[in-house]
Amino acid sequence: MKKILVGLTGGIGSGKSTVAKLFSQLNVEYIDVDDISRETVLPGSLLLSKISKRYGSDILNSDHTLNRSKLRSIIFNDLSEKEWLESVSHPAIRQLTMERIESFTSKYCLLVHPLLFETNQDQICDAVIAISVSKDLQVERVCNRDKTSSAEALKIINTQLSNDDRVAKAKYVIENTGNVDELGDKVSLLHQQILNSINE
Repeated sequence: MKKILVGLTGGIGSGKSTVAKLFSQLNVEYIDVDDISRETVLPGSLLLSKISKRYGSDILNSDHTLNRSKLRSIIFNDLSEKEWLESVSHPAIRQLTMERIESFTSKYCLLVHPLLFETNQDQICDAVIAISVSKDLQVERVCNRDKTSSAEALKIINTQLSNDDRVAKAKYVIENTGNVDELGDKVSLLHQQILNSINE
């Protein structure tokens, strides 16, 4: 049986994790690329040793894990460093992602990826769901979640594809305006649509 892969994407603070968990309650497996990216830089990993070689040991926390906020401030303030990091991290993330895709068993699987279109990962998906959310709401959520300033949040948002562009490229769209119950209903409806399209 052909494995059906559905991309799930949205900007930072759009609610990808919440939506993915709602799908998992409907017995849909998901692969979260953010989780995989954390896995590829665990202590002892080849990728983490490359990163610490480049930036020195102060890029690590006292427990030898990656200091993500330090790394984030380096790459968001220097485009060439961002490009270097992507050149070493994307292949490692892609390899582990493909291994996970091979092992899913649900009717279809979600590939949760904030940069699905930017990294051309939409090309391995049978369809894509975009989560649509206003920039103001994104900023508010990121500030609350990451205890960061609105200027920092906006800097990250502006490096990503715009909400309109993402929505235009996707087959399905979920509006996430903040009410979890409504969101659950939207996910159930969309799940049925996807199952119907698989069975056609």
